[in-house]
Amino acid sequence: MGEEPLGGRSLEMRGRRIAGYVVESEIGRGGMAVVYRAHDVRLDRTVALKLLAPELARNDTFRQRFAHESKVAAAIDHPHIVPVFEAGETEGLLYIAMRYVAGQDLRALLDRTGPLPVAAAARIAGQVASALDAAHAHDLVHRDVKPGNILVAEGTDSEHPEHVYLTDFGLTKKSLSLTGFTSVGQFVGTLDYVAPEQISGKPVDGRCDVYSLGCVVYETLAGGPPFRRDDDMALLWAHQYDPPPLVSSRRAGLSAEVDAVLAKALAKAPEDRWGSCLEFTGALRRAGAAVVTGAAEEAGGAGHPPTTVAQPPPSPPGWALPVFRG
Repeated sequence: MGEEPLGGRSLEMRGRRIAGYVVESEIGRGGMAVVYRAHDVRLDRTVALKLLAPELARNDTFRQRFAHESKVAAAIDHPHIVPVFEAGETEGLLYIAMRYVAGQDLRALLDRTGPLPVAAAARIAGQVASALDAAHAHDLVHRDVKPGNILVAEGTDSEHPEHVYLTDFGLTKKSLSLTGFTSVGQFVGTLDYVAPEQISGKPVDGRCDVYSLGCVVYETLAGGPPFRRDDDMALLWAHQYDPPPLVSSRRAGLSAEVDAVLAKALAKAPEDRWGSCLEFTGALRRAGAAVVTGAAEEAGGAGHPPTTVAQPPPSPPGWALPVFRG
């Protein structure tokens, strides 16, 4: 299985027409799919074209689930969800055409800049949370929230330096788990961010996305995910049984309030987590604001009212400058 079926074709895909799309270049790949930049011939626009491994199209149950979940995803109109334009089957391949987002993913951003300020981490996470809660309202669970599935595009101004999109919804993940493409001891998800109930094979709902988003936020603040282990089995065990280290132990200057917010997001039992993703990121934003306010009050001293001085509009934070430079 793996990447073999599509990997063997990758060199000959450029210029090939798939349904109404002409493949231009590869932009990403995973174990069961490859994503290409492609040209929509009918509407003269650039799209992201995701092609699924051919063996998936040969499974009738998977194809039915794929068709259903594609329609659900396409029906969600949300500013932080990458729109799905079309999904179908052609020449033995299942495909999904989505909006092409110019920019980078959060993985690339973190690799370049390192940890983010709490305010920036909360701002990005809040946009992702809004997308996730909208999907949960349609009974669609993402199941694979990770930095690589969070796209960071140019924002509108210095107060909104980025516009974040969540991509790669559970169009295949739920279907795979129902059609025999996962077996005992396997699950669909990314190990650094997978919720305990996914590992144990229990039913999942939107709270598994709360956990995964908590892992992502932890990484944006600490520079790495909450659990680091030498092998996959040890990592799976840690997600299920080991308490996550306080994020303040990985990065100085973070408050007990931020620790508490993340600890609740990373609770082992779903019922002990935040009830929604926006509830989580709202608490994170407030905890981060309290840290900034406390530091400002301490710096201002006691007994002297602060002097009001007109200040120029704030510049984008350092990590966002590459976005503003285009």
